[in-house]
Amino acid sequence: MIQLGRIILYVQNVERLSDFYRQAFAFPLVQHIPDEWAVLKAGHCELALHRVGRPYRGGTARPGEGSNAKVVFQTDAPIGAMRDMLIALGATMGEIKQYPGFTSQLCDGQDPEGNVFQLVEGVS
Repeated sequence: MIQLGRIILYVQNVERLSDFYRQAFAFPLVQHIPDEWAVLKAGHCELALHRVGRPYRGGTARPGEGSNAKVVFQTDAPIGAMRDMLIALGATMGEIKQYPGFTSQLCDGQDPEGNVFQLVEGVS
C-alpha cells in the first residue's frame, strides 16, 4: 500500500508560514531547523516548509505563482468563521462556493506567500 506522507512547499520565510499554518489549522510542529525547515503534522499527512534555494531568495517571483498544485484542508469548523480567521492571519481568500453535486462548501485561498490552498467544510 502506498500513502501520501508529506507535501513540501518551497517558501521564502519558513518561520512566518510555520506560524501561519500552526495558528490557522492548529497543526503541531514535529520537526524544525530555524529559518530553513519545518514539518507540521496535518492529520495523516505532513506539511513541510522548505526554504527556497539561494538563487530564488528575495526574488520577484513568489512560490505560488504559476503553480499547478493546490493543498486541500478539510475542516469540521464552520467555513465562514474559518475564512474570516484565515484572512485575519494574512491569507487571501476567495468567496465561499458550492458546486452542484458536491455537498460541501469550499473556499480557495493563498497563504501569506501566495501558495494556493482550498478549505473544504466537512471532514471525511
